[in-house]
Amino acid sequence: MHLHGFIKSELLGDRSITFNPKMRSSNLILFTFLGLVILSTLLPPLDARAFFVFGDSLVDSGNNNYLMTEARADTFPYGIDYPTHRATGRFSNGFNIPDLISQYIGSEPPLPCLSPELHGEKLLVGANFASAGVGILNDTGFQFANIMRIDEQLQKFTEYQRTLRSYIGAEKAKELVNKALVLITVGGNDFVNNYYLLPYSARSREFSLPDYVNYLTFEYKKILLRLYDYGARRVLVTGTGPLGCAPAEIALRSTDGNCAEELMRATDLFNPKIVQLLKELNSQYGSDVFTAANSNRMHFDFVMNPKAYGFKTAKIACCGEGRYNGIGICSRLSNLCKNRDEHVFWDAYHPTERANRLIVNRMMTGSTDYMSPMNLSTILALDEIH
Repeated sequence: MHLHGFIKSELLGDRSITFNPKMRSSNLILFTFLGLVILSTLLPPLDARAFFVFGDSLVDSGNNNYLMTEARADTFPYGIDYPTHRATGRFSNGFNIPDLISQYIGSEPPLPCLSPELHGEKLLVGANFASAGVGILNDTGFQFANIMRIDEQLQKFTEYQRTLRSYIGAEKAKELVNKALVLITVGGNDFVNNYYLLPYSARSREFSLPDYVNYLTFEYKKILLRLYDYGARRVLVTGTGPLGCAPAEIALRSTDGNCAEELMRATDLFNPKIVQLLKELNSQYGSDVFTAANSNRMHFDFVMNPKAYGFKTAKIACCGEGRYNGIGICSRLSNLCKNRDEHVFWDAYHPTERANRLIVNRMMTGSTDYMSPMNLSTILALDEIH
């Protein structure tokens, strides 16, 4: 508009203004330069770190909104504290773990892989492939129809890479994926929505708990190796949180309000196996390809001593029904707390945004008790050097 007005004043203005071709040329250069500067701030640079997410409802940012499934969080009061105050498909009152990691690394959160907006420049940010209800095993979450099981998530990753190659070329696409941060959060549902789903589930009849944990570890290794084969070189792997301390499990299995012992036993067996698996993979593929995040320890700190972290309760969910608000789903008809920051759990299984912030802070700066072999801040610093 200003350029058009400038030319018009030259042609039609009063007699004191004379046409000056040099002035017109310099202004055209100035406006072109300013346009390029503005455009460069809007588009993510090709060397920015992309972020890819795989897993379950703890990290799903809305893929299930595009699927015909009951495993979704697309209605109020989910998202009540999100910037838009609307449900987005995140199983949280606000931001989830991928959102908060994105904030730390200075990037916008990657879009769900099923989002129609995932094209063009948005591809350079990465993608979120997570889907609520899934597990390591394909029969986990069988009660939920049409979720994207981990095999399908990995297949979508290869499809994304084909699209990316067509957009920026094969060499740059490979570099983007190799330099990307990858988060995978899976395993909890293999216990709560499989082994322990029924009093005598098929898997519990097939395996003792230690044998089942060994089987999960074996299958998880296949998943991680596929990620490596598909180009992932910085993979953050979370174990399960304290499964028996979720309000749903306390309501269902505990008579005294303490964490359900059998599920805590499962957690204690599973997480060390995953840490050992990652050590073995790193010895084979590189000393720091896979990083173990001890989410059980991170979560357990404020579950056991909520007041020390500014919470009022770690047992009662903010949104839900029945004992500990752990029965049924979080919906418009559910009990809803006034102050979400006082609760560790948002609903029967998922942390509040504030709890997620504490978890991500541990991921970023935690000691080797929380992150092995190093925390995420150290990883980012090393990558800057290289």
